[in-house]
Amino acid sequence: MADWYGGFPKPTRPIRVEGGIRARSKRGEIAQTWWSRRFIEVLESFGMGGRLQRGKNYARAGQVLNLTLSTSVVVGLVQGSRPEPYRARIAVKAFSSAEWEQVEQALAGQALYAAKLLAGEMPPDVEEVFAGIGLELFPTTMRELTMDCSCPDWEIPCKHLAATCYLLAESFDADPFQILAWRGRSREELLDRLRALRGTTGPATEQPTGAEPLADRLDTFWAAPELPAPPATPRSTAPDALLDELAPLDVHVDGAPVVDLLRAAYRAMTTPER
Repeated sequence: MADWYGGFPKPTRPIRVEGGIRARSKRGEIAQTWWSRRFIEVLESFGMGGRLQRGKNYARAGQVLNLTLSTSVVVGLVQGSRPEPYRARIAVKAFSSAEWEQVEQALAGQALYAAKLLAGEMPPDVEEVFAGIGLELFPTTMRELTMDCSCPDWEIPCKHLAATCYLLAESFDADPFQILAWRGRSREELLDRLRALRGTTGPATEQPTGAEPLADRLDTFWAAPELPAPPATPRSTAPDALLDELAPLDVHVDGAPVVDLLRAAYRAMTTPER
């Protein structure tokens, strides 16, 4: 009973680890998006607020070695004060195939919801879609959520579960589809169903009147168009013709106009050597 004091586990320092999963948030709140904050709010509404705070240091120190999410279950391996990591498990009931079909029909029927999800975003009022068919995206009572940990702390959540909850919220920040996958529908399955229900293949584009079909132009389609020949530029045979195009220069060198001096120089430079 050396690990217990007054009916509670004695406070011990965790074994520090390298390479653990660290929360991106260094201070303050961990959840950033509305859907991850909603998840934390749900947990706090179950009276977990005070005990959840105990897990922030663990989450920020990288004590969670691994976090896996599958249908219904999230498992975190958390390094505590003992050599063997603790196994923290958070489970929620997945929706049935029939329930997901209703959800997909409702989402596909709303262009905004479908567009947001196809763009990788969670629509702000998506919970209303689930509520409209009698479902809740997030658990509403503790009976819908199961938590357990292999550590000796009998309180729920222990700091290992709390750290797992915070890192789960951050995973929701990075990918809102994780929430839906937890409830039983992966990103690929949901998006494929939405595309099929909304019919992403549009009508064939009509060929403009009088346009030549592309199939008849494949041999020349990638060829560069022939450019017209540049217009002929008249050339003067006088080497000093350029000086005649200049505005008058009122400049003299030793009493002689500079243009006359330049004219002689131009002619000298272009006269072939004899």
